[in-house]
Amino acid sequence: MTDIAAERVSLDLTHVIYDASSDTSFVLALLTLSPILLMPAYAVLAVHTRELTIINMWAGQLLSEGLNLVLKHIFKQERPVDSQLHLYGYGFPSSHSQYMGYFSAFLICHMYFRHRFASSGSVVLDQLFRVIVYLGLAAWCAIVAHSRLVLLYHTPHQVKWGLGIGMVLGVSHYVCTELLPAKFPDSVFGRIRSAIVNHPISVWLQLRDGWSVWADGGREAEWKQWRTEWLKQHARLVGKKTI
Repeated sequence: MTDIAAERVSLDLTHVIYDASSDTSFVLALLTLSPILLMPAYAVLAVHTRELTIINMWAGQLLSEGLNLVLKHIFKQERPVDSQLHLYGYGFPSSHSQYMGYFSAFLICHMYFRHRFASSGSVVLDQLFRVIVYLGLAAWCAIVAHSRLVLLYHTPHQVKWGLGIGMVLGVSHYVCTELLPAKFPDSVFGRIRSAIVNHPISVWLQLRDGWSVWADGGREAEWKQWRTEWLKQHARLVGKKTI
């Protein structure tokens, strides 16, 4: 073996070890990559929508990851014995569990307190849909956390603390940076958010605070504007064909 080959290591960020004889293990190996796949989703949404809430949620997610790294180096708790054969680094708290705890907590808070979906015309169906969304986010979070146990990456203690820390961070970050500014615009939190939105750099970047104007963040208003322009263009094309 050459010296170059001997120095090559696996990128643990995306390298997942699972039980090849188990279909469940394979599915969990895919789902455990959720935090990795969500990062580019954050980036795409932030660039495409320029929405302050999405950028704020992403910033909180990065802060959560930074805190996780600090906590790991403070406590220096090893991973399960079986995982030490193919993993390096400390295991407390579980970063994947903390990631999904923050993600689901922040998003559920936003769906509950501020976001409003388009109505189906039935209060029962509208509420049922919201419950399904909440349960879906909670289930996604729970499955990713469970995958860290099944795949032998963490102990139950490490996963529970990761989830708990992530959820506390998600709720507290949402309350301080989203809910309080919306409920109390004259408070310190409200003035800080207003200053961010009105800052020349934010204006230059065309950032917006959609949920402060529309209950759905502007999705329906944007669709109606598109529909109006599309109908105008369609009418002009039909008119040219009839001439």
